[in-house]
Amino acid sequence: MSKQNKLPITVVTGFLGSGKTTLLQQVLRQPGMQDTAVLVNEFGKVGLDHHLLQVMEESTILLGGGCVCCSTRDDLVEGLSQLLNRVERGERASIRKVVIETTGLADPAPIVFTVLSHPVLQHHFYIENVIVTVDAVNGLFHLHNQPESVKQVLVADKLIITKTDLAKANEVEQLVQELQAINPSSEVHTAVYGAADAAILFTPAAASGRKSERMVAASMASGAHTQDVSSVSITFEKPLDWTAFGLWLSMLLHAKGEDIMRVKGLLDIGGPGPVVLNGVQHIIHPPDHLEEWPTEERISSLVFIMRRVDPQDILASLEAFQQTFDVEHNLPRMEVLL
Repeated sequence: MSKQNKLPITVVTGFLGSGKTTLLQQVLRQPGMQDTAVLVNEFGKVGLDHHLLQVMEESTILLGGGCVCCSTRDDLVEGLSQLLNRVERGERASIRKVVIETTGLADPAPIVFTVLSHPVLQHHFYIENVIVTVDAVNGLFHLHNQPESVKQVLVADKLIITKTDLAKANEVEQLVQELQAINPSSEVHTAVYGAADAAILFTPAAASGRKSERMVAASMASGAHTQDVSSVSITFEKPLDWTAFGLWLSMLLHAKGEDIMRVKGLLDIGGPGPVVLNGVQHIIHPPDHLEEWPTEERISSLVFIMRRVDPQDILASLEAFQQTFDVEHNLPRMEVLL
């Protein structure tokens, strides 16, 4: 089933108190949001957040009993299946998109895995974005002291800095630099009083992993907590052999999947447009084939964000694969971003 026939899911996560619910309240009040279903996960026995999303009360489902990423993935399956049944019966025929709001302690990666791997859900839903809210006032403290916060940032498609009205400009700037150091492949946005354009949540992130010089420079401003995190950008001079590349990437993720937190890429495989690659740990989203290149430059690029992996090991494995399997040598060029 093509993406056009599936419901897109936006996962909204962020550390405790980072403004996830406030952001959703503001977004869901904007025009055109009546076609959005919201699933809310609350840590603990009593859920409160779903009562706050009054604008979508009829389409809101509470996922109770704990954190969706570790103890209630079955509840996530049940909640999405319940929504799917309502849509197919015509009770929620107007639903065109889904939001999953997680608890502040959630790791988004298992949520992505559940949607992409479940034998039923993968045919009816796909992950559009992983949105992570970061508190401008307390964000640096959380990044330095809460491993969950770093994990969330690592797998984000888009980062939304909240409470910027309460923080000093230099504090926001320092936070942006640190976020880009942790995840240089993500987009960074800000929200004042929780207000943000709905398009940030419901449009795909930029396809290419290639970053501007400004972002690369910012990524070098690493904090101490990122000592075991590295980011590397790999570009290729020639079109890739799609089958051979897929085999190499599958082998790499099988061996290092838990430590490769994110992989994003825009790949030239010889067609009129590139292939968009997007993965979280060992899970790769179904590739998108674009009809044309977003820019005049036709260069394959990959960005890996890793923990406890030497960037040189990625390059060495690629070169070894090309030699072992007698693949035409496609000279990769590597740039360590962090």
